[in-house]
Amino acid sequence: MTRTPLRPLARILPARAAGQSPDDIERENRAVRHEEMRDTARQRAEGRLLVLGVFFFCAFMVVGVRMGMLATSDPVEPRASAQGAAISAARADIVDRKGRLLATNFETHALYAQPPHMIDPVGAAKSLAAIFPDLDEKDLIKDFTGKRKFLWIRKKISPEQMQAVHEIGDPGLLFGPRDMRLYPNGSLAAHVMGGASFGKEGVHAAEVIGVAGVEKQFDDYLRDPANGQRPLQLSLDLTVQAAAERVLYGGMKIMNAKGATSVLMDVHTGEVISVVSLPDFDPNNRPRPATSGDQSDSPLFNRSVQGVYELGSTFKIFTAAQAVDLGLVSPTTVIDTKGPMRVGGFRIGEFRNKNYGELTVSDIIVKSSNRGTGRMALQIGVKRQQDFLKSLGFFDATPFEIVEARTGKPLLPKRWTDLSAVTVSYGHGLSSSPMHLAAGYAAIANGGFVVAPTILKQDGPRRGERVMSAASAKAAREMLRAVVTSGTASMGEVPGYAVGGKTGTADKPKPKGGYYDDKVIATFATIFPAHDPKYVLIVTLDEPVETSGDKPRRTAGWTAVPVAAEMIGRIAPLLGLRPGVEPATLTDITLTSSN
Repeated sequence: MTRTPLRPLARILPARAAGQSPDDIERENRAVRHEEMRDTARQRAEGRLLVLGVFFFCAFMVVGVRMGMLATSDPVEPRASAQGAAISAARADIVDRKGRLLATNFETHALYAQPPHMIDPVGAAKSLAAIFPDLDEKDLIKDFTGKRKFLWIRKKISPEQMQAVHEIGDPGLLFGPRDMRLYPNGSLAAHVMGGASFGKEGVHAAEVIGVAGVEKQFDDYLRDPANGQRPLQLSLDLTVQAAAERVLYGGMKIMNAKGATSVLMDVHTGEVISVVSLPDFDPNNRPRPATSGDQSDSPLFNRSVQGVYELGSTFKIFTAAQAVDLGLVSPTTVIDTKGPMRVGGFRIGEFRNKNYGELTVSDIIVKSSNRGTGRMALQIGVKRQQDFLKSLGFFDATPFEIVEARTGKPLLPKRWTDLSAVTVSYGHGLSSSPMHLAAGYAAIANGGFVVAPTILKQDGPRRGERVMSAASAKAAREMLRAVVTSGTASMGEVPGYAVGGKTGTADKPKPKGGYYDDKVIATFATIFPAHDPKYVLIVTLDEPVETSGDKPRRTAGWTAVPVAAEMIGRIAPLLGLRPGVEPATLTDITLTSSN
């Protein structure tokens, strides 16, 4: 505002000359100034009132909208706030090689209590004890009437149990959402799945973490939110796994064994199509680890990778294959197996003190001669035997992708002498898992290439280094076929599917040294079809006893072999293998004309 002087000189001088009073000019100018000040004050006040009116209008609008939202929303009970960072409960699914579900997440609820908010603590405790019989009513009353402000009642409850708790109607009993791990096939492939549990927990969420098997091995992948829509695909075939478990369980019961395991592997890719360990468990309700006694008696013990056994005569084919590959013998080379045979001051005997005399290399495998393979091992030598078995993977834990496989490292001789070379040649003195044995037989079956066992589906063959020539592998396969057609595994023949294999019966070692006289580990290692192998199957029974005859029989030929034959008959069609006639050379046939 421009300030005007009350007595401007430009008006005063003319007014005095005209005889007018200068005071009139001052009064006039003062009146004008006051009018301008009133107008300015009025405009300022009107602006402030307008701003204040807009503010109150907006505030009432916000309150009105919020009241409308609350009026139209569902009522929600107050919940305890979760402390700390948000908990991620997402976990990717696990599927088999054909995309069938093996593990997924399932929405459920946890039950917790806030005693300060409870109306009838004693009545609520009695009702909860009726719904959950394993809860102690007295302990609940003590907790509900004490000083505790929060306690978990159950980490997982069923929809029926949730409804029953709802009907109690106590506001101090509250529910928290949960994502639990669900295995829809129950105990099927339990040792591969392993199981999952809760990690970090809050009332609004719980972290799901793997505790064993592939769930723990691939925990980072499964918990990564980026993989939520990309399930982990395994090499297992659900239908084959179910058939293998059914047959093996029946065989274990019939043969009175305390445990059993089987491994079915693709010889070209290393994919494990089925792996069974019995007894098993339900990963939906995983039992607690054993705190005493023999851990191998626990259903959590995975015999296929953790069970490290002397696998007996199944190792003889490795000795024969290496000897042929080194050019030391051929399948028709004759070796004297007569006794006595002493190595390092120890006598090398045969099963039931048999004396086979002179045998070809092929017959040594067919009749399972300890002295025959022992003499081949001495020709091979300690260093070359070690290198060969090492190349097949018998010196390290298998790379099979479950956490338990790391603990299944083979037990090797402390001093690898000539005596060790002889005993290892027929499967004693070196303990390994059935998974190791499957990988070793796969190298023979696929023409001499190492393959690493894997639980993940592969796109094609995964062959490693060559450990024997194709001719040597073929010769070994023919020997394995002869074991079934005319040797110790005669009950292993499956019509339509040419089976080759080797039996192995090893005395079971005592915990404090020595061996049991009446307890064995019986194993049958097979390849099929023998003329063009696609799969290796290992069946191992722990302490089997076949009792149909006058005397109990424990050898693999009577126990593991018929179980494996039954299994092959069941699973071969599921694998897409057509029964057929084994190719053979036609002899003594003369082609004549009908004209």
